[in-house]
Amino acid sequence: MPDYSAILTKVEDGVATIWLNRPEHRNSFSPQMRAELYDALAAFEADDAVRAIVVTGAGKYFSAGADLSRGGSTFRGAPGQDGGTPTASQQRAPVPVWQMRTPVIAAMNGSAVGMGLTIPMSWDIRIAAADAKYGFVFPRRGVVAEAGSTWLVPRLIGASRAMEVMLTGRLISGTEATEIGLMSRALPAEEVLPAALDIARDIAANTSAMSVAATKALIYRGLAEPDRAAHLQLEHEVFRWSGRQADAAEGVVAFLEKRSPQWKLSKSRDYPPSLATGADPAR
Repeated sequence: MPDYSAILTKVEDGVATIWLNRPEHRNSFSPQMRAELYDALAAFEADDAVRAIVVTGAGKYFSAGADLSRGGSTFRGAPGQDGGTPTASQQRAPVPVWQMRTPVIAAMNGSAVGMGLTIPMSWDIRIAAADAKYGFVFPRRGVVAEAGSTWLVPRLIGASRAMEVMLTGRLISGTEATEIGLMSRALPAEEVLPAALDIARDIAANTSAMSVAATKALIYRGLAEPDRAAHLQLEHEVFRWSGRQADAAEGVVAFLEKRSPQWKLSKSRDYPPSLATGADPAR
């Protein structure tokens, strides 16, 4: 991995962990940190040995959102690179997380507002700190929510609840965020990262990389597919294809023999043709 300055990374047991590492700035997003985060996500997505990715914050915050050190000009456009100029590898176009074949888990160990919340909204699983504060504070800063959150949040929690939290920009606790469906669970802050790692290790140890990648793709396709019958047809095609692959036989035999499965398929090389066709324009 490159020598990052605004994030930290570690890979162990098939799980990559990324720490947003600007604790002195409450992990607010500088251009450097954002570039490094997307570069690391792309690198781990390309690595078949990485089966799941966990992103958390160094210190007691997850992320305070955009770095506001530019004052009133914060949202006027791209400034000079804050914290250093990204290397050529760090300037790679980010792969949208919903097109990634690797699950991305947000271990939101502390408060997160603004883009510190909207960016992980597009990730796959979010675990909140129960007493931390989360908020789409954009109307209180004179801008609108971004990172596709105005498309996704109403689909996750319903239009009325989305209107309430996004129009007011009020802060809500991790417990409330979980109750309305923004997060999958709320835990004491010190338990957030261990719980996320447990989920990631379970995926890495017990699931087929192809099956996880295909299931993730089907879920996100379904969010945007208004025709239920068309989605059912796509799902059926993927199921039939997967049932003829080596991992389907291995999964059944390992279960019957009461042993851990030895998966053969990779997330990058082995992918259902009906999902691959036109599905991944960023690849």
